Amino acid sequence: MDAMMAALTGEGGQLALGQVERFGRTLPYIAAAPPTLTAYFAHFCAQHRDTEFLVAGDERLTFGQVHDAATRVAHALVDGYGVTKGQRIGIAARNSPSWIVLYMGILMAGGVATLLNGWWQAEEFEGAIRDVGVTLVFADPPRARRLAAIAGLGDVAVETFDDLQPLAVALDPVFARAKGGDLPAIDGADHATILFTSGSTGQSKGALSTHFQVVQGIFNYLASALMMLGLSTQDGVTSTLQPATLLNVPLFHVTAEVPVFLQSLAIGRKLVLMPKWDAEEAMRLIDKEKVTYFVGVPLMSFEMLTHPNRANYDLSTVTDIAAGGAPRPVEHVKRIDAEMEGAPLIGYGLTETNGVGTGNWRGNYLAKPNSAGRASAPLVDLAILDDDGRPVAQGERGEVCIRSVACFQEYWGRPDATAAAFTADGYFRTGDLGYLDDAGYLFIVDRKKDIIIRGGENISCQEVEAALYEHPEVAEAAVFGLPDERYGEVPGAVVHLATPGAVEAEDLTAFLSQHIAAFKVPSRIWIAPDPLPRLGTEKIDKVTLRKTYRERVGAESV
Repeated sequence: MDAMMAALTGEGGQLALGQVERFGRTLPYIAAAPPTLTAYFAHFCAQHRDTEFLVAGDERLTFGQVHDAATRVAHALVDGYGVTKGQRIGIAARNSPSWIVLYMGILMAGGVATLLNGWWQAEEFEGAIRDVGVTLVFADPPRARRLAAIAGLGDVAVETFDDLQPLAVALDPVFARAKGGDLPAIDGADHATILFTSGSTGQSKGALSTHFQVVQGIFNYLASALMMLGLSTQDGVTSTLQPATLLNVPLFHVTAEVPVFLQSLAIGRKLVLMPKWDAEEAMRLIDKEKVTYFVGVPLMSFEMLTHPNRANYDLSTVTDIAAGGAPRPVEHVKRIDAEMEGAPLIGYGLTETNGVGTGNWRGNYLAKPNSAGRASAPLVDLAILDDDGRPVAQGERGEVCIRSVACFQEYWGRPDATAAAFTADGYFRTGDLGYLDDAGYLFIVDRKKDIIIRGGENISCQEVEAALYEHPEVAEAAVFGLPDERYGEVPGAVVHLATPGAVEAEDLTAFLSQHIAAFKVPSRIWIAPDPLPRLGTEKIDKVTLRKTYRERVGAESV
């Protein structure tokens, strides 16, 4: 792997490296990459113009058709909506060809594609829209209804499109505004995307990336793909099939955005869209569309692995079964290798790193199935640091930190949070605790941040606690992760009421469901008769509570 990567990125290689200054350091970047996403779209959509790109139900679109449609959207935004360079334009919708065309068109118009979480409730939408100053949102009907429920959103235009219709019908009202004027010139330093993160501080923060940063993230993934292709070719293992993958995770997540959707343009890969996850439907589509690569949260591959009807579908075209967003249990890794034809992979990255971090591949993953792998070459500099930003000794635990030119620019409007996220020399603090073995493999052992990862979806404990405190009868609340076989972990909560017996756990669940996304609502809420235990600092002792209630859940399952 190292020799193949060195050949790819060395002088005269297909992905030769250059150097650029960032964080007061000289860092590598992939010089062959286009300078902007708009140039990236134009180049690869022209190269693969007549090749099939998107499959959504009965609709099939080529790369050329998608780029043509995105160009019309860009002209409509500039000519008909008056969009100016740097304007934040939101997308709040399920996966669809329209979503992809809108994303591309927003960037081509000079706008900032602001990816709103489709699972949010009205209050969460309002907080994010206000936080980053979104002025126009394209929404599918379910999201448009939630946005309409926001009383103070009158100054934000909401354009509803019917994502269940074919692209030409769904976006016809948008296309009608195009007049064919000039599109703005874009350079690599221009703002490109905002994705939202659930950190330990509660409300989601908007992570802003430039065109250069996103493109470099794409090309770091592309380097890994070319490396593995080169090794397969050396081994005489080649395929005549068009690369194809399911788009089965939401596009507002970095995994779907960068390594799945955006990388597909460079490799001429077909995307088979799934608006909603269903394991049997995924296997049917893999069989029908000859899918060659699968990626999703670990739960997804596990559901296919254990599905009673798996033998009814031909999954032999899938060469790799990748996962990200959460660790994959060791037993799952072994079973995928033993029972499925595709090889298991795992990746680790974050929204703020544009998904780039580490990777563990095939036989290496089987040898170290509880490792997130090595730093993703050629861009990632991985370090384990102490609280002061100093490296710890090899093998010792510390905070996992990532430095690369693909790391995001800033949290929108939050300079203090941005400064706290980076060390003085430019390492992004992930909030995960881990160590490196003597071969450079990363092992993640805990989280420094107060977050829960439910099936790949980050949940801020503080945000859920804040929502609980909005209920007038909640005097004290603590939220923490509970182990779960299906999702890895799920939120649990312990609440002490102001008035004993005033409400039941079911009432609090119903209350939360009106204010936060369903995946954030605790699966268990316990009402404690006594005040919650506190530390000497007078903070609630969440460590003890988490241990107590995890043990209670374990005893119940036994």
